[in-house]
Amino acid sequence: MKLKLNREFAIRHLFVTLLMVGLSGWFGYDGFVRYPATDAAELYRQIEGADAPEGYNLEAFKKQKIETQYGFTMLSFLAALLIGGHLFAVSRFRFEFDESGYSCRGVKREWKDIKKVDRRDWDKKGIVRMDGIKLDAWHHCGVKEFERLLTANREDLA
Repeated sequence: MKLKLNREFAIRHLFVTLLMVGLSGWFGYDGFVRYPATDAAELYRQIEGADAPEGYNLEAFKKQKIETQYGFTMLSFLAALLIGGHLFAVSRFRFEFDESGYSCRGVKREWKDIKKVDRRDWDKKGIVRMDGIKLDAWHHCGVKEFERLLTANREDLA
């Protein structure tokens, strides 16, 4: 059996990735196009909802708001890269198993070859670790079946 990407996990992470890309575009448009083209006094009125106080440095206000948009652009784009990158990495993970053992990243191993199993997060999170491999039931469908086979074949590590 092969582990398959959990569809719900993929949809949620793809949605958040696209949301972050959209926000990055929105902030970028404001910071690179809209705010620079808007008069400083008008920008103050749009953001604050009132006229600026007498003697207020409107150009400094405008500069600060543009720089804030640059920061939000970069942060939301970075979030999109991190979340999307994580989703991509999880989707590329290859793991197969059967009655004789498992294959991870093209390397076949038998049940007897497993040295250590860590189930401390199994009951709460559906995560099992063994010999440097982390299997997460939220990321992939089939992890629960693998864990059952692992327990049946290696009772000494249960």
